[in-house]
Amino acid sequence: MRNIFFVSIFLFSTLLTSHAQLPPNFQQWLQQNAYQLAYRINQYAPDRYNLLVGQQKTSIKQAVHSSRVQQSNWQVATVVKEVSNNTFDIAITFHCVAGSLKNASVSVDVDVLKWSASNYVLLPSSAYNGNKYAYRRLRYSPKLYEVQDIGVDKPIILTDIPKLSEANGVSRIQERSGSLATPAMGYRDSARNTGFWLLTHQGNRLGDYGMDVEETRNRNKAIFSITAPIVREQYVYKICDNRVPSWDEPKDFKQGDKVTIQLRVQTFAAPTTQEVFNQFARIRKTFITDTALTNQIPYAAAMQLLEKKYNEKNFVPEHGYYAIGLRENFLQDWQIGWTGGMITTYPLLFAGNDTTVNRVLRNFDWLFAKGISPSGFYWDAGRNGTEWFGGDIRKPHTKNWHLVRKSADAVWYIIKQFKLMEQKGLTVKPQWKAGNARVCDAFVKVWNKYHQLGQFVDSQTGDITVGGSSSGALVPAALLAAADYYKNDTYKHTAIAIGNYLNVQFVQKGIACGGPGDALQNFDSESAYYLVESFVALYEATNDAQWLTIAENAAKQFSTWVVSYNYRFPDTSAFGKAKIHSIGTVYANTQNKHAAPGMCTASGLGLLKLYQYTGNSWYVHLLQDIAHGITQYLPHPQKPLGNAPFGYVSERINLSDWEGPETIGYILPLTTWAETSLMLTTIEIPGVYIQVPQKKVIAFDNIDAKWVDEKAGKVTVLLTNNSLVDASVSIWVNSGKNKLLADNYLYQAERITLKKGESKKYTIDYVNK
Repeated sequence: MRNIFFVSIFLFSTLLTSHAQLPPNFQQWLQQNAYQLAYRINQYAPDRYNLLVGQQKTSIKQAVHSSRVQQSNWQVATVVKEVSNNTFDIAITFHCVAGSLKNASVSVDVDVLKWSASNYVLLPSSAYNGNKYAYRRLRYSPKLYEVQDIGVDKPIILTDIPKLSEANGVSRIQERSGSLATPAMGYRDSARNTGFWLLTHQGNRLGDYGMDVEETRNRNKAIFSITAPIVREQYVYKICDNRVPSWDEPKDFKQGDKVTIQLRVQTFAAPTTQEVFNQFARIRKTFITDTALTNQIPYAAAMQLLEKKYNEKNFVPEHGYYAIGLRENFLQDWQIGWTGGMITTYPLLFAGNDTTVNRVLRNFDWLFAKGISPSGFYWDAGRNGTEWFGGDIRKPHTKNWHLVRKSADAVWYIIKQFKLMEQKGLTVKPQWKAGNARVCDAFVKVWNKYHQLGQFVDSQTGDITVGGSSSGALVPAALLAAADYYKNDTYKHTAIAIGNYLNVQFVQKGIACGGPGDALQNFDSESAYYLVESFVALYEATNDAQWLTIAENAAKQFSTWVVSYNYRFPDTSAFGKAKIHSIGTVYANTQNKHAAPGMCTASGLGLLKLYQYTGNSWYVHLLQDIAHGITQYLPHPQKPLGNAPFGYVSERINLSDWEGPETIGYILPLTTWAETSLMLTTIEIPGVYIQVPQKKVIAFDNIDAKWVDEKAGKVTVLLTNNSLVDASVSIWVNSGKNKLLADNYLYQAERITLKKGESKKYTIDYVNK
């Protein structure tokens, strides 16, 4: 409907004289905020890597402007509609009415005429605080190299990514719309305590938009721009390198060509940086309307295929462990956490057959025989079942650098498995318990010595080698799980102290970094999500409402990493042919600019808990986007996906050209951690979630669910399996009383079987359960 409005208004606007004014309320809004709306017509030299060689910029003062650029005449019509107070929709149509212009693009600028370098700039999944931090030009997989950069109390250091400058010099981000989880740009004015968001579409008939932010030399002005077609001047970003010669292609405009750029702008009160995230959470789905989900492979079928694949391809029988990959190198052999390891064994133990469960138990025996380093932390990685490594052996100076989050992953998921074993009647061996507790003690020791956790610790000594970062974002949750399991109050007290540190140093600053082991301290979704889990766990452990508020803040920040719409992949790409719905995929980090199926590596259970504790359905719908679409990326006999083998789930969902222009929508046929995230989703997120007080039902699994009625403590829902195969669906009822979702709460959940195409009414007695 919005497009119909703009088209009809544009047809009317062409009848206006060139002196027709913009709406007075919009003009007043521009003046009050010291903004200028302008359009540009740009020309480039392609043989000089799209060097800008000509530009005409015009401040938009009226509804219709005329411009002449070289041998071309243009009419530019602007239509503004007030959506609500301080929110406006804008459509600007460029019409080449005579002549032609080669190697060109058109742009819309919002000039911020009163700017400060201290303003917090946010481009979802692409720039946090404008990426205004020191950086180093290092090849993938980067590790800090210079002596002066390595130590406990060093500042955040990024790789060479699109960024505003933290010092003097050029300060400009040139991005592609697909590089942003939501095509949007925002900031907080630190002097006026106001915020600004600009929302737009993926692009128009010329393809994806270019989205730029630039600060002037003296930093007293900034420009937020949308350009069609995308033309990044001289340089584009390709993994770890922001100085790759531009491959973008300008357009040759001719008489009669028309192109429209649509956007929404708004301002709001922002007394803190958090309010920029809060407002984003409210509006992230309000401009692009293609947010539909799709049913493909149900959870049970996905888990069955993945269990088969892990037993055939990943299990190493001579040593008794599940490798995280196909063992082509040490990082695809064994890592304790981050990309698999003792995370993967959890869903296999939960949902596996007897053979699989016995293999998981062998995995525990193998790990605890020699898998803990002299520092007390788990060994970082391993090879051939007998070699253990402290860090990245490809770079000798980092051979003992253990990524902190890996041991946090292991502690947390191992305790979940201990509880599950006990629930299943299996023996949890004393040496397993003692070994895991030793790692918890190592975390306490590091915290007591440094009052931070760092990003990397030395596997021999336990000392921090690279400080800072929120790599240990999951440590509070892990220590709280340990405090409960081992009845150790020291773990709880330490978790609370670490939680306070993480809130002050990261959440309140609007950043989360250091979770991945291959991206220096670039901002990332992994630690952003783990902050949610830890603050939820702190609320559960203390019943202190402040932790619930902080968890909500962290969840709003995490949402900036989650794709909020369905990207239009090229029709010729593998994902385009597969009709992939990208909504709910999760961007990795500001260096590795791909979306992925799910979080690395978690199910999203913390979001469901947040819903249960707050009653705010925003959390459950965010989780639904992530959890429902995740099985699309599993190649299955009933749904092949390009040339990827069945059961292989790649982490790569490229909505941008960070690996090259030909890689948008391609399939990288690898086996990755995304398989573990999918398996975790199938065991920790219910297939159907019934909210009794609200009389609502949500299908996380790939089926349709509809509320029917609720009488005398019984709920009836209509379930329809429109997926590609038969489904066995877990059911969970939230009656408004049972708010605690304990570990393994779905282990004995009600299930319903639906054949492909079948519908059933399902009634459950939630009172007597």
